[in-house]
Amino acid sequence: MRLLCVLLPHFPLNCEILRRRDMNHRRAAVIRPNDGTAGSRVVLDFSPELKGLQTGMPLQQVLSLHADIALLDADFLYYRAVFDEMLDALGNKSPLVEGTELGTAYIGLDGLHGIYPDDKDLVISVKEAVPDSFATRLGIAGNKFLAYLAAVYSSPGGYRIVSGDVVDFLKDLSCDVLPVSLKSKEKLHEFGFHTLGQIADLAPGPLQAQFGPEGKLIWELASGQDDTPLCQRLMEETIEESTTLASVTVSVDALMVTVENLLLHIFAGSRLKGRGIRSLDLWTKTWDSAHWKKSIRFKEPAMDVRGTVSRIRQFLENFPQPGPVEQIGIRLTGLSYGVGRQRSIFAEVRAQDSLVEDIKELELRLTSHLVFKIKEVEPWSRIPERRYALTPASGG
Repeated sequence: MRLLCVLLPHFPLNCEILRRRDMNHRRAAVIRPNDGTAGSRVVLDFSPELKGLQTGMPLQQVLSLHADIALLDADFLYYRAVFDEMLDALGNKSPLVEGTELGTAYIGLDGLHGIYPDDKDLVISVKEAVPDSFATRLGIAGNKFLAYLAAVYSSPGGYRIVSGDVVDFLKDLSCDVLPVSLKSKEKLHEFGFHTLGQIADLAPGPLQAQFGPEGKLIWELASGQDDTPLCQRLMEETIEESTTLASVTVSVDALMVTVENLLLHIFAGSRLKGRGIRSLDLWTKTWDSAHWKKSIRFKEPAMDVRGTVSRIRQFLENFPQPGPVEQIGIRLTGLSYGVGRQRSIFAEVRAQDSLVEDIKELELRLTSHLVFKIKEVEPWSRIPERRYALTPASGG
């Protein structure tokens, strides 16, 4: 199988430039957000002209080298959304597309010769799927590792083809290009193996003795062998609705009116086909192009507007907007049919079930239990406080 690797260097930084008008000519570093663990504030990406920086460097060390740069907190949800749009576009070029790692995609080329007479036509078509602000590097080879290396060592905006005897291409490349642990790379250098050619000249046995199962992988990759299959991206049906507000606002009530109108339009249409919402992405864009996005999951499919808006309101209230909102949108990413339940034939039981559902919705919105019922616990106890207890009415 021939594969094409689409490599997008400095992908997080270019995503930030794409949405921030003032970032195009500024030196900046994208920092991994603090997750509460020691040393979590490290560099994820940075402007190419910043010397001395490398991915994984602690924030304090970054500031000691470049105190005047702009620091941007990484927004992985936004990066994934941008990359998914590119993968959707690449999916129109070939049905075999893999994009598990941000900024790196693989395309299966077998069977495309009838559409693209030569590789140059294919490259032109693929580059049309990627915004011009991303410096795309392309590589074509017979397996994923070789295609990746071909992309890495291609010219910016260009492509490289690796075929036939790959020994000359690999022999002088640093062993740091191997997709193995940092500890294994350091160990290779300690043993005096600095290039792939030096590793390929070894027998696989000694490497396995020193590195275990990873030793076999190191030798195979250094020899140009890679049997990793292409994991085809599964296309998920999505439904999207968005609108621009008549005037910017930070009011949750005003945003909820717009959200409800979007949902009414979705449920009134035929695209759901009787299905409910399992998950959705809610996003907003402020007047100064700041993005806000939250993924919302439902325990059971929401089959109507009423079952959806209360959950969305909870997120809008608990996660404030970064500024006055100008645009708002909904992207449904999980669609499924509702769970069947047989209702009671007795009107009183149906009324009680309906009341419990209303209480659950109210408590979900207010994030606390408000309605309780008295339940017998130890009616025989001589201590009055032990005879009965208050339990949430929504507990059944």
